[in-house]
Amino acid sequence: MSALTLTERGTTTERRPSVAVRRVVHRTRGSRHGPITRLVSPSDLGELIKPFVFLDHFDMQPTGSSQFGIHPHSGIATFTLLLSGSVAYEDTTGKSGVLPAGGLEWMRAGGGVWHDGRPADLSRMHGLQLWVALPPDLENASPESQYVAPEDVPQDGPVSVALGRHGGTCSPVRAPASINYLHVKLQDGEQWRYEPPPGHTVAWVFAYAGHIDGPEPVATGELAVFEESNGPLEFVSRGDSGFVLGSAIKHPHDLALGYYSVHTSAKALERGEAEIQRIGMRLRAEGRLK
Repeated sequence: MSALTLTERGTTTERRPSVAVRRVVHRTRGSRHGPITRLVSPSDLGELIKPFVFLDHFDMQPTGSSQFGIHPHSGIATFTLLLSGSVAYEDTTGKSGVLPAGGLEWMRAGGGVWHDGRPADLSRMHGLQLWVALPPDLENASPESQYVAPEDVPQDGPVSVALGRHGGTCSPVRAPASINYLHVKLQDGEQWRYEPPPGHTVAWVFAYAGHIDGPEPVATGELAVFEESNGPLEFVSRGDSGFVLGSAIKHPHDLALGYYSVHTSAKALERGEAEIQRIGMRLRAEGRLK
């Protein structure tokens, strides 16, 4: 028989099952490098919460020049959630354009891609970039990029469904089905409960604005990792808050690391880095890379 709690509502006493609390097993504020805070890297916390292997929180006032430069990836997908500002993008799949605030950029690097992101104007640029480790059938596949306009990002109450599903809502991004990445905004005192899909034993949250109380408090600028479980998570906002939550079926493979690449084996990494080098030689021949 499950444990019971008593809840007083006026003169009526209601008995209901208690909710098991998922403990926070790790928390971090990351390491700051100018306007960028690195919260997760593949060589540290990314091992604990894979397939989420990298997370940067950036908040910068653009100078008018590119602050990232064209660079390569393989074996992963990069995912940018832009909270404010606008980014001009270009990649070697042939796509280019401007991503406005509220938009999403999904770059499945697969076997190898180069891309560039730079401020489209001089407004504050604030957002998050995530790396997702890909399964073996996708890590050396052809690259694919998707750019989702703000009005096309589905909403479910206070939740923007960036990747995966929530409630009856599904993201348009063609990400692996084993991943959810949700952008949540709550008003002061508002509560939100998350029921992970079956098998989603990995879960973490990052508060970029405001303070949330969950199983344990999470302050502004803090990332908290929950113990592996399929149990629900409940949050209460203290003041208005904004945060992202990731949950997933745990990536079962070891991580083979390159400078810009994450693969499941040394052989797959070698293939990805060879393709990156081949594309880089072409870009240099075209005068697009020094």
